[in-house]
Amino acid sequence: MSASSPKNPDQVAEFEQSLDELEQLVTRMEESEMGLDDSLKSFERGVALYRSCQSALEQAELRVKQLLDPTKPETAEPFDPDTP
Repeated sequence: MSASSPKNPDQVAEFEQSLDELEQLVTRMEESEMGLDDSLKSFERGVALYRSCQSALEQAELRVKQLLDPTKPETAEPFDPDTP
C-alpha cells in the first residue's frame, strides 16, 4: 500500500467541503425561522452530511491503526480508500 493514493486529496477535499456545508447549514438553522418543510429538508441534508463525515473519519482512523500496527488482528481489515 502506498503512502498516498490518487483518491486521497479528493477524499480530503470532499470531507472538508461536507463539513463546511454542515457548519453553514447549522448556522442557517440556528439563525433563521424556517418553515417545517424547509427545516425537515435541512435536517435530512444535515444527517446525510454528518454520516458522510463520520464515515470518512472512520476510514481515516482505520488507516492510521493499520499504519501504526499492521500486525494486530483487530486492525487487519482491508482498507478501501474508495469507501465513503
